[in-house]
Amino acid sequence: MSPPDSTEVISAGVAAGLDAVGVARAERFGSVRAELVRHRDQGLHGGMAFTYRNPDRSTDPGRVVDGARSLVVGALGYRRPTPVRPDRAVGRVAAYARRDHYGALRQALGQVAAMLVAAGYEAVVVADDNALVDREAARRAGLGWYGKNSNILLPGRGSWFVLGTVVTTAELVPSDPVPDQCGPCRRCLESCPTGAIIAPGVVDARRCLAWLVQAGGDFPLEYREALGNRIYGCDDCQEVCPPNRLLEDAGEDASVGTASGSEEDMAWGSVAGGVSSGSEEEMAWVDLVELLGLDDDRLMDRYGRWYIPRREPRYVRRNALVALGNSGRGDDPEVVATVVRYLADADPMLVRHAVWAARRLGVDAAVPA
Repeated sequence: MSPPDSTEVISAGVAAGLDAVGVARAERFGSVRAELVRHRDQGLHGGMAFTYRNPDRSTDPGRVVDGARSLVVGALGYRRPTPVRPDRAVGRVAAYARRDHYGALRQALGQVAAMLVAAGYEAVVVADDNALVDREAARRAGLGWYGKNSNILLPGRGSWFVLGTVVTTAELVPSDPVPDQCGPCRRCLESCPTGAIIAPGVVDARRCLAWLVQAGGDFPLEYREALGNRIYGCDDCQEVCPPNRLLEDAGEDASVGTASGSEEDMAWGSVAGGVSSGSEEEMAWVDLVELLGLDDDRLMDRYGRWYIPRREPRYVRRNALVALGNSGRGDDPEVVATVVRYLADADPMLVRHAVWAARRLGVDAAVPA
């Protein structure tokens, strides 16, 4: 059985809409496994399961496909210009979470997998789950190198990409690796609002805002002000990264393949200014007062594709209350009324965050004695 040529497989991925494609051998990620175990033992995972849950599995492509020989790794750009912030209390959504980029990624990778299956090989798509450390697969496939914030940077194109892999029994010629190009730059370490990047390539999830908005329990008191207006995710370490800034300064986005679509296809929500009302897939800003007025079903219908602890809407409300407290709009009657309503909520966790928000907004008088 003769497998497709690697060049043909890569071309098929690009034709399917991927912005970059590479090939690696399906070998165990031994050094990454050791790193995951070490960081987990040090508590740096902060309770994050994901690839930490079972390092033996997430670093062994053979656990995905028995007899795996190759990895075909794809990158899909997701960066778009952020609309001007509306003049009201809004929460910012990180660029990767504004729409279901992974759905498009899986669809494109699925076309590559179908090509390999048609040639008589087994091929399985994995992306954004516990099955495989996609960043390491991408590095091995020559798509890029690890930045100091632990993201993969594509040469000349930055890090605004989601990554996924086709694990296959076909034996393909691997792509050449990309050398580290960060040099002495430390901008991502220095710009992290909570100091979560504790060493080059090492992120302490216990401080990382992108993880804390997804973690259970109360939002850590010491990081609430640092959360600012973020309601989901954090882009700071990517926004200061020189390759990313060069693209933005040139007026480009990171997505250059056919999957990016046209400007007409880039919906920002059905409310002016990019605030999603739920009828459009993509959102950059979320109206906090509106969100905090939704019932459970409507809230989950609108934001349920985010990682929400135990699928409980209370955690989205928790994040929104912190962002509302940081809005600086203590003179806005709707904002104050929303906070006051949550001061009497049946959920003690939300009451605690409403108390913090009220005091942060300077409306201490509303807090019960």
